[in-house]
Amino acid sequence: MRGLIQTMRWFGPTDPVTLHFLRQAGCEGVVTALHHIPPGEIWTITEINKRKEMITAAGMSWAVVESLPVSEDIKRRSGNWQQHIAHYIESMRNLAACGIDVITYNFMPVLDWVRTDIHWTLENGSRALRFERLAFIVFDVFLLRRPGADGDYQPDDITAAVRLLQQMTTENRETLFKNAMLGLPGTDGHFTRQQILSALDTYEGIDANALRQHLLLFLQAIIPTAEELGIRMAIHPDDPPFPVLGLPRVVSTAEDLQLILDAVPATANGLCFCTGSLGVLAGPELPDMVKRFGPRIHFLHLRNVQSDHSGNFYESDHLQGNTDMYAVMREVVLLMQRENRRIPMRPDHGHQMLDDLGKKTYPGYSAIGRLKGLAELRGLEAGIAGK
Repeated sequence: MRGLIQTMRWFGPTDPVTLHFLRQAGCEGVVTALHHIPPGEIWTITEINKRKEMITAAGMSWAVVESLPVSEDIKRRSGNWQQHIAHYIESMRNLAACGIDVITYNFMPVLDWVRTDIHWTLENGSRALRFERLAFIVFDVFLLRRPGADGDYQPDDITAAVRLLQQMTTENRETLFKNAMLGLPGTDGHFTRQQILSALDTYEGIDANALRQHLLLFLQAIIPTAEELGIRMAIHPDDPPFPVLGLPRVVSTAEDLQLILDAVPATANGLCFCTGSLGVLAGPELPDMVKRFGPRIHFLHLRNVQSDHSGNFYESDHLQGNTDMYAVMREVVLLMQRENRRIPMRPDHGHQMLDDLGKKTYPGYSAIGRLKGLAELRGLEAGIAGK
């Protein structure tokens, strides 16, 4: 049996990292989505095949959908949520008809991943994504000015944030604001202050218990169709794995994952196992989590983070950080051998380095840093598998 299905994420025809670049990197599969179709609308067979044909023409396959987005109406169970679930199921049927059977999604309210610095310079001159807790407090309390935000932090944290704010130039403040308000993957824009505050208002009264219940009801609605179609749904963990902007997050820990899998026990209800998102809090535990959740892992995001006890973290080299990537890969190889199946994997994110330092790409998705990560992970897998 061949090993991992090696892929990279591609944001579509406007992505400066082209399909030909991914092919040159050694990818056999592509991870992408129809980013031009708003959440809640149907992905038609015509649009799916249009994207699939581009990928096939470049010598690869569309291995994983990332993501088929869950609308905010579904997450809140308000507005057009019933219609959106019906549209989601229709999109699943259309993807299956086109031969695509792994769908990634997340259930993070309002925002996708959050960072405070998207060009954090490492000692060697390359750049990484970083989350600094104190900078985020500055953003939340003093730049976004979210009503009631100061009540979510300790007085000492507010005092320290004031000191940091006083040290920041106008340019520093503007950069922090833009970084924290970065739009969703596949988009070029940033959210505005009013857009975020308005979106936050729509979650008033929805706590972690309510959001978790909404997730489980969503899964109960779609998983029977996934089983019927042979589709494997893969939920992506929260990034970062803790509440932000007063919003609950319910896919952050091993206990969260277990609850989701137990509530809807079909194999079709599975995981996108992201060692970066989970690794912020549970890095040393990830090899055991691969063993624990193995049969329900349908997609792998392999990256590493380095965190501290203050809630800060940055995206480190793929083989260095909180997570013992050798131990994770060993469990993945054993899982694939045990179940006689291949799992799609992408080297999630990558440092901006070498010639890419002067290029504009979506943060975390420059070509060379991901190529480096893919090469390291490929070599790690080959060594463990004895190839």
